[in-house]
Amino acid sequence: MKSKKGLTLTVTLGTLALFLSGCVQTTKSGKPYGFVYDYLARPGQTVMEWLSQLFGNNYGWAIIGLTVIVRLVLLPMMINQQRKSTYQQEKMSAVRPQMTKIQERQKAAKTQEEKAAISNELMQLYRDNGISMTGGIGCLPLLIQLPIFSALYYAIRYSPELSKATFMGISLGKSSLILAILAFLSYLAQGYLSMIGLPEEQKKTMRLMLIMSPVMILFVSMSAPAGLGLYFFVGGLFACLQTLIINFFRPRIRREVEAELKKHPIKAPTPAAAQPKPVKATESHPTNRPRNNNGGRGRNAGKQQRHRH
Repeated sequence: MKSKKGLTLTVTLGTLALFLSGCVQTTKSGKPYGFVYDYLARPGQTVMEWLSQLFGNNYGWAIIGLTVIVRLVLLPMMINQQRKSTYQQEKMSAVRPQMTKIQERQKAAKTQEEKAAISNELMQLYRDNGISMTGGIGCLPLLIQLPIFSALYYAIRYSPELSKATFMGISLGKSSLILAILAFLSYLAQGYLSMIGLPEEQKKTMRLMLIMSPVMILFVSMSAPAGLGLYFFVGGLFACLQTLIINFFRPRIRREVEAELKKHPIKAPTPAAAQPKPVKATESHPTNRPRNNNGGRGRNAGKQQRHRH
């Protein structure tokens, strides 16, 4: 299920990269216009100017302040989703022995019908034990941030003050390899923290996706202004913080799962091979077999004798 989370983040970041590639149109003189500019970039410029005044006309600290505000607003929602995901991970660990057996039988299956039946058996295992296929993971926090990414990106690109601003010697209007690497490392650290306390088998399945997400963030940060890379970097630090919070509560979540399993033990599905095969429509049922012809002739003969009398 962590892999689903990583896939969701990767797809969202890919969508963001395409979205940022050219949604604002410009006139021949270079003046921007359009829906995205009017309703995202211009309000973004206003917010950034207001925040910069609070931080001594420093746009770098204004971006950090914006990131902190957004992350604090989203923190309860993201912690709640990550807690649900952790709960599902613990339940998944409890059914792993049954799941491994089913997967081994699925690999050994020779026909597509057998594979499909065993796949349904695996789905039944999840369904009967209350395991969600999505793992409690949602796209809402990422979708909420998409307009903020866009507003910040175009505000930096089309605002002379923002595009020329510097922070710690880094030009916020140009791409920065340093901030891109810092953003990459912050999300890589978050992925490492999320694997603490997990079984080795789960870590193996998670490693690939946990690397793909930071790589996508590195790609977007390198192709975007440094201001957006700064936003990603600070956001990655917040992601590390929320993962540490979840790791702190993991033992309690594990005890909750153990208590639930005592009340409702794991339900193992009936193996596909042991399930009764449905009777085909072409097969005749014993009760539908034709009666003995001799018996029928005997009764007809009796009826004929009575009519003669």
